[in-house]
Amino acid sequence: MTTMDHRMDFGPRLVTNATGRLRAAVLVRPSAAIERAAPLAGEPGAVYARALEQHAVLCKMLEYFGVETTIVEPRGNDPLETSVGDAAVVFADGAALMRLTPLSRRAEVDRMESEFARMDVPLAGHVAPPALLDGSDVVLAGDTAFVGAGARGNQLGRDGFGELARAHGYRVVEVKLAAGVPALRAVAGAVAKDTIVLAPDKTDPAAFRGFRTIALDVGEAQAAGVLAIEDGHVIADIRYRTSLAAMRRGGIAVEAIDLYEFTKLGLTPSMLTLALARE
Repeated sequence: MTTMDHRMDFGPRLVTNATGRLRAAVLVRPSAAIERAAPLAGEPGAVYARALEQHAVLCKMLEYFGVETTIVEPRGNDPLETSVGDAAVVFADGAALMRLTPLSRRAEVDRMESEFARMDVPLAGHVAPPALLDGSDVVLAGDTAFVGAGARGNQLGRDGFGELARAHGYRVVEVKLAAGVPALRAVAGAVAKDTIVLAPDKTDPAAFRGFRTIALDVGEAQAAGVLAIEDGHVIADIRYRTSLAAMRRGGIAVEAIDLYEFTKLGLTPSMLTLALARE
């Protein structure tokens, strides 16, 4: 892991509150290649035209809530390029670039670095070879950075990112993931500074000790992949009605939209959106 020295007192104020009001975000429009992605067991393949429609609804929802939304056109051939949350994790003073596990997706980080340069977003560091870590295996909540330990990434990547997160004032907690879980953000999400929604059969609930947790029913694990648009207010996939009701009973305001073409592939609202500025 290579870090870059930034004076937070004089630099930008990007993600200053991990679940604070979302002010700016980057999304990558899905490409026709999404139809080549292997769906989750029991699910049909994604349909490109529907994915475009659903992605557009997500973008409009963000804009409705005052989020400055940058839509990047896909430039690679990987069907999961639209999972922009993998490319980087943004701190208060800059973006930390990841090094993605699939070799076929690593150029996406270079393209995102170019986008950051165009938008005048400084870099806070990067995951350097041979370390591997995907941004969707990181969930920030309060002053804690949860890092998923599953099929993706490696220990070098998790340890290196941990050093960088601690330098930015976060304590770091590693979370073991069950077999077959695509990413930590698919089964755990920060819905408020002190509250985590999670699938207890897919994560280690003990890792979230000290946080209020909302446990979801077996079979609705991906409902946890919500995107906070402000503290206690999230965007979620409408498919998971039992889990949406549980969140609402827990005091969380939920905006539910149809993202089924992405759900088929294990992608969640939190993976489709790269939070660039929160306060």
